[in-house]
Amino acid sequence: MTKKADTKFKRAAERGSHDFPLACKILDTGKICHVGFSVDEQPYVVPMAYARFENQLLIHGSVASRLVKNLSSGLQCCVTVTHYDGLVYARSTFHSSMNYRSVMVFGVARTIEDTEEKRVGVQALVDHLMPGRREELRQSSSQELNATSLLTLPIETFSIKCRTGPPEDLKSDLDHPVWAGVVPLSVCPGEPVDAPDLLPGISRPDYL
Repeated sequence: MTKKADTKFKRAAERGSHDFPLACKILDTGKICHVGFSVDEQPYVVPMAYARFENQLLIHGSVASRLVKNLSSGLQCCVTVTHYDGLVYARSTFHSSMNYRSVMVFGVARTIEDTEEKRVGVQALVDHLMPGRREELRQSSSQELNATSLLTLPIETFSIKCRTGPPEDLKSDLDHPVWAGVVPLSVCPGEPVDAPDLLPGISRPDYL
């Protein structure tokens, strides 16, 4: 029997939510998740690329990987996505914090066996990670599809936590003569770097 995860908020409950559209918004903004699971009382947390496809999370890996083998067997897992939005500088160490958005999705993943469902899932993954790119790529071969496992996890049992805004100092600290505020942080794309073996005359596509 699968044990359902406890998603009640026990601390800073005002930052928590179970709103599905908000969870989708946070998930759609990210590219990297961390997949947690436990085997023989040894916990593992594996960073992986992911995509959301409707009400499912898609993660992929080698058919020979520990994660794929164990999750395919019905092992419970927790997939976490976090955005680090800023450093919050308060007037005390205790009240200094971070601004962030995070989603934790709990459940049992399913291996996609159907070839067409798998192809659609891989396409969704590519579209999420590299928007506009898929139309230029060759189709995945059967050998490549067979060497890759695609897992799907329903976004049913999940929890959201977010912090936004300025520091929340004690009134007694407001007269302390030190700077307080927020240092925003974000991930920004850099200048594309051409592959050293790029064919002559190929220009960079607009979607970059």
